[in-house]
Amino acid sequence: QVQLVESGGGLVQAGGSLRLSCAASGQIFSIGDMAWYRQAPGNQRELVASITSRDYQTRYADDVKGRFTISRDNAKNTVYLEMNSLIREDTAVYYCRADGIYITDWQYLGTSWGQGTQVTVSS
Repeated sequence: QVQLVESGGGLVQAGGSLRLSCAASGQIFSIGDMAWYRQAPGNQRELVASITSRDYQTRYADDVKGRFTISRDNAKNTVYLEMNSLIREDTAVYYCRADGIYITDWQYLGTSWGQGTQVTVSS
């Protein structure tokens, strides 16, 4: 099937930067919207940023606007999250999500999630 693998997480000091990557692999014909979510301990999973597949329209959670940038490379089936000016409140497990996955031009798979990558921001 289709697997999403995140990378780039780690420990960073407040004010620092990280770049997350999420690569989709397997039998893929096309992918629709892609997004990053995060979940901090004791909290629900929340949307951080999303990007459409063709015109690259982006949307951000209010608390990351101006600090995070989502982008994608459709040729590589990869989505990125550039995170700058990190704060302690950004500490969470970050998950990528891919919607509208087709494994052939007519076989619809649907949605897939990655396993998550830990981001820890120290003060």
